[in-house]
Amino acid sequence: MPFVLCSLLLLGCTRVMSTYGPHQRAQMTGDILLGGLFPIHFGVASKDQDLAARPESTQCVRFNFRGFRWLQAMIFAIEEINNSSTLLPNITLGYRIFDTCNTVSKALEATLSFVAQNKIDSLNLDEFCNCTDHIPSTIAVVGAAGSAVSTAVANLLGLFYIPQISYASSSRLLSNKNQYKSFMRTIPSDEYQATAMADVIDYFQWNWVIAVASDDDYGRPGIEKFEKEMEERDICIHLNELISQYMEDHEIQALADRIENSSAKVIVVFASGPDMEPLIKEMVRRNITDRIWIASEAWASSSLIAKPEYLDVVAGTVGFALKGGHIPEFKDFLQQVQPKKNAHNEFVREFWEETFNCYLKDSRRRHQSDNGSTSFRPWCTGEEDITSVETPYLDYTHLRISYNVYVAVYSIAQALQNILTCKPGHGLFANNSCADIKKMEAWQVLKQLRHLKYTNSVGGKVHFDENFDVAANYTIINWHRSAEDGSVVFEEVGYYNIHSKRGGKLVIDKTKILWNGYSFEVPFSNCSEDCEPGTRKGIIDSMPTCCFECTECSDGEYSNHKDASICTKCPNNSWSSGNHTSCFLKEIEFLAWTEPFGIALTICAVLGVVLTAFVMGVFIKFRNTPVVKATNRELSYLLLFSLICCFSSSLIFIGQPRDWMCRLRQPAFGVSFVLCISCILVKTNRVLLVFEAKIPTSFHRKWWGLNLQFLLVFLFTFVQVMICVVWLYNAPPSSYMNHDIDEIIFVTCNEGSEMALAFLIGYTCLLAAICFFFAFKSRKLPENFTEAKFITFSMLIFFIVWISFIPAYFSTYGKFVSAVEVIAILASSFGMLACIFFNKVYIILFKSSRNTIEEVRCSTAAHAFKVAAKATLKQGTVSRKKSGSIGGSSASSPSSSISLKTNGDGGETTSGRHKPRVSFGSGTVMLSLSFEESRRGSLM
Repeated sequence: MPFVLCSLLLLGCTRVMSTYGPHQRAQMTGDILLGGLFPIHFGVASKDQDLAARPESTQCVRFNFRGFRWLQAMIFAIEEINNSSTLLPNITLGYRIFDTCNTVSKALEATLSFVAQNKIDSLNLDEFCNCTDHIPSTIAVVGAAGSAVSTAVANLLGLFYIPQISYASSSRLLSNKNQYKSFMRTIPSDEYQATAMADVIDYFQWNWVIAVASDDDYGRPGIEKFEKEMEERDICIHLNELISQYMEDHEIQALADRIENSSAKVIVVFASGPDMEPLIKEMVRRNITDRIWIASEAWASSSLIAKPEYLDVVAGTVGFALKGGHIPEFKDFLQQVQPKKNAHNEFVREFWEETFNCYLKDSRRRHQSDNGSTSFRPWCTGEEDITSVETPYLDYTHLRISYNVYVAVYSIAQALQNILTCKPGHGLFANNSCADIKKMEAWQVLKQLRHLKYTNSVGGKVHFDENFDVAANYTIINWHRSAEDGSVVFEEVGYYNIHSKRGGKLVIDKTKILWNGYSFEVPFSNCSEDCEPGTRKGIIDSMPTCCFECTECSDGEYSNHKDASICTKCPNNSWSSGNHTSCFLKEIEFLAWTEPFGIALTICAVLGVVLTAFVMGVFIKFRNTPVVKATNRELSYLLLFSLICCFSSSLIFIGQPRDWMCRLRQPAFGVSFVLCISCILVKTNRVLLVFEAKIPTSFHRKWWGLNLQFLLVFLFTFVQVMICVVWLYNAPPSSYMNHDIDEIIFVTCNEGSEMALAFLIGYTCLLAAICFFFAFKSRKLPENFTEAKFITFSMLIFFIVWISFIPAYFSTYGKFVSAVEVIAILASSFGMLACIFFNKVYIILFKSSRNTIEEVRCSTAAHAFKVAAKATLKQGTVSRKKSGSIGGSSASSPSSSISLKTNGDGGETTSGRHKPRVSFGSGTVMLSLSFEESRRGSLM
């Protein structure tokens, strides 16, 4: 039974190794076997399978010279490792390399060959028989190229934990380690490339583009990430299309129609060269040459597209290419290829025939076309000079994918070297054990690869991140036309550093870029024309956000660059210029000393102080004259002092407001005015009460003494002081800048509390109203005493001014608020000064004849006579009414006469005093008023 089982397994083993998998391959045995998957052909022939007979394997078509160079890079790396005395000594690496034909089906066919061999090895046939002649298991696979192909392969290899290192599959979906457990790569993920492409669009200020992607696992995720990046940058995609190399002609034509009719001039393409080729051919047929292509790394340097006959359409393409690497002696290795020397590589024969357009002897590729006619080619010997022909195979100036293949092979070799040199107790496996290099399995190699970090033979540092990707940078290339032969030249114009800080990742030298192959001017690809500085983008209904209309910035806002999304508000101390492109500092205004209005008010205030001081000087000089004495000298001095304070307080309202000025000016004004009106009120009320008392007594003289008068003035003023103290404590005024006016900043005072200001002015007006009442009541007293009618006029002026002040104060703004209050202070101060004192000064200086005791006595006597006469007449009238009712109607009314006798008329005299006499019929009333100095002092 064991013998039968051994025979069956040996038969299966031999069959698997000899027939399973694609027939065409590159293969060499070794102690350890590596697998390889490369796109040696661009695709497969389209053929309908009607299943009338057994289906045949599809035929691969269109030889890929670059793909063959990648395969050669793997073979070169393996041979270099086998010849190394330090890396894997005494161990030979073998390989089995298959052609994926850039399709999933062919790649899976080859992958099944790797998996089947590993499955057979897992059966441990050595227990039953000797199977040492079979090919060993594939412990790692290098490939594949396309992301869609690698996705299918990774799903299969991941089931058996066979490590897979891709050199060109950049789809971001492959970073999902939960789904693709054994997938690794030496190319950066499209996660970065999509961001880099969006940064390029933003860099050139385009906002209206077309997006095209291959309909596979490479294009769809890439363009999806690109769309998200564009949304973040407010850039719009006009068209979003999917393409494939297997699309029907009418589908390609319809796509070309949409692109041709689009106003977007920039086309971003996430696709491979084979998928792009049908579209480019249609664009060339239509001669659409005004488009700019942004190429992903999959076709940025594709030999299928970078052809001279396509340059009219694709010249100026900006592409992302992987940063090139250097492989020593690889150039010589490529030139040494020959069919006879490379018998282990079955792809060499086809490469030779395609390169020289010939057939080798014993060629299997000699075939007939579909119409039955023979495709004739000359015979070739296989010894032709490969360097004599132009072929992408020998384009080793920028080794990008080839270098990634080289790094992938060396990474596997380094992982094997770590297993070989592992010391027990320092391994990565259970209990820090090491794997046995002779009996190791693929999953152990995968474990070692995940922790790999090394420096390769050319000095490059290799390290796989948490997603098993390697860090890398992109080189930005621009497609130029060669001046020598018209071929495509890939000019490096910048780079994109993935790990740089934002803003420093993208570096482009715009002077090196030729747009459409001839122009240095950046093309325009926006939905709307740029908005000039001073305007902003306005939304258009039912249109994408990239389509807008330009709207002028509002007053107080500006934009200083093109295409501003919003207008920036000027700072509080600035205002927008006329074209809204900048801001200028607002003019700071206040009631300044130097402006004409301020100068005029200052002159008036100073004039008021000078006039008041002059009046005070006159009163002091003529202090012993009857007019000065009759006005109560001491109160007059205090009144004049308060007027000086009133005029002076107006000066605090002029000049740039400071905090101390704002806190001082209203209290100074309020206290000064209350002091002034208090003096007038006390003086007026005192004389009124004395004269109404008919005969002054000692009580009156004592009650209205000078001390009590000053006490009353102090009490009235103290109330105002307390109002100011409470105000300053609870809500002190302060200076502030009023920015409400467009182009001007008014520096004014914030009063802190409008209610407190109202109390201050209201209390002043209350005292003025009381004073007006007493003045009006005293208007008929001797004018030499109180000038009641002039005080009445002054209070009327005061009320008119301050009643007008209230609406003016609240209807003005800025510096005019202070000006209104200054005018009110000056007007009311001048009114009181003029009405109360100018008449007296006029009498003192120019009418000295009226400034005598006789004049004062005469005026007083006349007033007393009038009062007594009125009282006597009133009493006589009452007496006659009473006597008339008693004596009957026959009694005649007595005649009455009133006479005033003085010394001149022979009247009686007593000690030189005048005794006015009033006679009523048979009776005489004598009223004697004597004004001695001591008594006048008590009355005045």
